[in-house]
Parts: sequence; structure tokens; C-alpha cells
Amino acid sequence: MTVSIVGWSHLPFGRLDNLGLENLIVSAATQALNHAGIGGDQVDGIWLGNLNGGFSPEIFASSLALEADSGLRWKPANRLENACASGSAAIYAACDAIESGRTRVALVIGAEKMTGVSGSEITRILGNCAHPSDVSQIAGGFPGIFGQMAQQYFAAWGEHSATLARIAAKNHANGVANPWAQMRRDLGFEFCNTVSEKNPLIAAPLRKTDCSLVSDGAAALVLASDEVIRNFPRAVNIRARAQVNDLLPLSGRQAVTFEGPRRAWSSALENAGCSIDDLSFAEVHDCFTIAELLSYEAMGLAPAGQGHTLLEEGVVMRDGRLPVNVSGGLKAKGHPIGATGVSMHVISAMQLCQEAGDMQLPDPVLAGVFNMGGAAVANYVSILERVR
Repeated sequence: MTVSIVGWSHLPFGRLDNLGLENLIVSAATQALNHAGIGGDQVDGIWLGNLNGGFSPEIFASSLALEADSGLRWKPANRLENACASGSAAIYAACDAIESGRTRVALVIGAEKMTGVSGSEITRILGNCAHPSDVSQIAGGFPGIFGQMAQQYFAAWGEHSATLARIAAKNHANGVANPWAQMRRDLGFEFCNTVSEKNPLIAAPLRKTDCSLVSDGAAALVLASDEVIRNFPRAVNIRARAQVNDLLPLSGRQAVTFEGPRRAWSSALENAGCSIDDLSFAEVHDCFTIAELLSYEAMGLAPAGQGHTLLEEGVVMRDGRLPVNVSGGLKAKGHPIGATGVSMHVISAMQLCQEAGDMQLPDPVLAGVFNMGGAAVANYVSILERVR
């Protein structure tokens, strides 16, 4: 039994002052059901990816989706949380239910309302996703943690601030074509590579342009089993998926080695019966530009310390051999925590079904998706292909 994506929705990401968490969940769910061409009565269960942690007063949010369609009332609904990979956690839980035979059609929603609290409160909430010992020892929350990872990478492989700036510039240029992106502006390499009043250091060596955006947003998927995909006009199969979790405290590991992501990629590719060279494109978790650089090496695209060559040779550019983050990534698209993993799967499904609009790549066949929670702690990799 395999699982396919048969419908989806994607709301704009950004500061959405007029929309609360409930609005985001209901709107994304409604649009996904409409896209799949079904009513709520045909759904067997609902899975919501949502961190919350204090962003929103709606802690018990799973049943809010029932408001999207009267046919959803009485259906089981659950909320999944796994830091920045909460969306993928919801997808994988729904896949488990379908693969068990207990569910035929699942509704998966990823949503987050982040901008209703202050910047300092956002930093505090996100910091709670790290181990307390790391928060107490590393200043600056997650920017500080990833800044430290960048320092460790630079110490091992040389100074690569320009490489990080190339990643930021690439993703912002790609984001111009994404109608749901929070920042649709090509910032250019020089701006991203220069510390300035508008691009200050946040956690050395990371500048503002090396950090993803604080966002509100939601996305949703309708998943279906093999036995019912013939009832839908489109189907993108989750050919393989892998989840690998590592220790939470940084004291027990070296996060900069990205061992968890490396293991997740290796497992997913092996289970899919393909190699990294077979992929048409990839959406990877660039919460910070150093995370995308480390992802290149974890994927097996380049040896350790050589990820910079993929930018210099154009491999990961939009017109390269393996485009990475054609959507603009978290860097330009935005990073509403619970919505991120679902968004990455939605945009990949769009690409494979030739429904990505101005973002569309020519004739993609296989997609790779990497969504990460924490500093390489919860790692999810999916391999997707269109089957209908």
C-alpha cells in the first residue's frame, strides 16, 4: 500500500494581520478539499501540523479543521508537533494510517500564526525547541546555534560567507516567481554578501539575509490510498519517505556534521530505488543559509567542505542539473513553523503535475523534500513522483 497526494492548497505566507490560526486552518482545508474535488464526508481523518508553543492561544487546534466542511464533523482529528518539522510529522502520521489500511483518504494541514506576539517572544518560543542546556550556553537562540554551526564549518573548511550569500541571493531570486512567497524581491549577491544597516549581523557570521523569515501561513494536502486514486484527476506518489531523529542536546553530538539529515537522505533514496542524480529538483530546509549548504553535502551532491562548488558551477541553480529551492525556500517564501513541511510537499507536487505557474521547471520526474526540526534533530526526507 502506497500513498499519493491527490489535492492541495497553499495560502500566501507573510504577516497576515487579519487572519488568526483558526482562519488559516479552515481556509487551507477548504481549498485543499475543493482542489481534490471531494467533500468532507469522503475524508477518513485529519492531521494538523502546528508548533504553537505560545504563538497563539488556540492550543487545542486539531478540531478547528472541522469547520471547513460539514462532512468533517465526527471525523478523528489530531495535532502533531515536531518543531520546524511539524508539517512533515503530520504528513507521515497520515501516511501511516493509510498504509495500515485503516484510512483511505486523509486531510493534512500545516499552519502557524507567528506574528501575533513580539519579536522577543518569538525568539523565546523558538528557543524552547532547543535543549535547555544549549539555550543557556549559546546566546541568540536558534540564530546563535546555527551561527555556531557556521563558525565550526568555516573553521574546518575555510571562510564561506560568500557561499552563504550566494545561497541567499539564489533563493531570493527564485522567490520572485512564487506567488505565495513572503518576500518576492531579488536582493542580489552584493547586498546579501555585505554587512550593512539593512543587512546586519544577527549571529556571526550569519547576517539578516542568512536567516529565514518569521511568517504566518498555512498549506494543506489530501492524501489517498492506491485503491481510490483512480477517483482523482491527479496523483503524486510518495515513493519513499524516511524519518531520522538525533539527540537533542548539542553536547551529545556535532550538529555541523548533519548526520541525521545524511542518514534520512540515504534511507529515503535507497527505499525509492534511486540516487541523488535521478532527482529533478529538491526543496530543502534552509532555515538558515548554512543549513542549505550542509544539506548539499548531506544529500551526497558534494563531499564535505565542497558544497560551495555546486553554486559556483550552477548545479543547484534554477537552470542547473539539480535545482534546489526553486520556490525561494524558507529564505524567501517564509517559515511559518507548522506549515513549512506541508508547503514543501505541496510545491513539489505542483511541480510534478506541471501546475507550478511561473515557478515551473521543464518536465520534472522525481522530487526530493527535506524538512528539519531543530538543529538536525528531527529529519524527514520524501521522494515524490507523479503517477497520475
